[in-house]
Amino acid sequence: MGNRLSQIATRTGDDGTTGLGDNQRVSKNSLRVHAMGEVDELNSHIGVLLCEEMPPAVRTLLVEIQHQLFNLGGELSIPGFELLKPEAVLALDEALATHNAQLPRLQEFILPAGNHAAAQAHVCRTVARRTERAVVALGNEEALKETPRQYLNRLSDLMFVLARVLNRMNGGDDVYWKSERLAQNQAQ
Repeated sequence: MGNRLSQIATRTGDDGTTGLGDNQRVSKNSLRVHAMGEVDELNSHIGVLLCEEMPPAVRTLLVEIQHQLFNLGGELSIPGFELLKPEAVLALDEALATHNAQLPRLQEFILPAGNHAAAQAHVCRTVARRTERAVVALGNEEALKETPRQYLNRLSDLMFVLARVLNRMNGGDDVYWKSERLAQNQAQ
């Protein structure tokens, strides 16, 4: 592995292209490269979230997600290759069920706010949705397996749930939207 990254500044991208894992050169503005960049940004935002205080089980889960996102980026960099396995989607389903079970049922929409960790989890959620859209756009143009799209869909849901979990750390709560319609209904 040490020899793979021995030279970072290769200058081969100066012409507006980049190399994929299969040695193919493509435009840096291609849908595939956009999707790869979105995955990288999402993984970086999760890295920022990991700088925050959180329950050990959440930290372990997020580190595993980072590894799976790296697999996803690798899969996107090699057309037709599979690195992200369907079991990764099942793991997110299990995490969703586990963490959602400890939360009170939502009666109103919540704002992407609260403590710093929860707010960063909401940023991860929105970046996961944008990443999902980029993968869907790529899948509309090129053949892709279902797992990347499914993983990102579940991950954005999980980040919403984790934001709620993180807001409850140390006795906190979600920040609820003050709906005018709801306030009028409650006043009647």
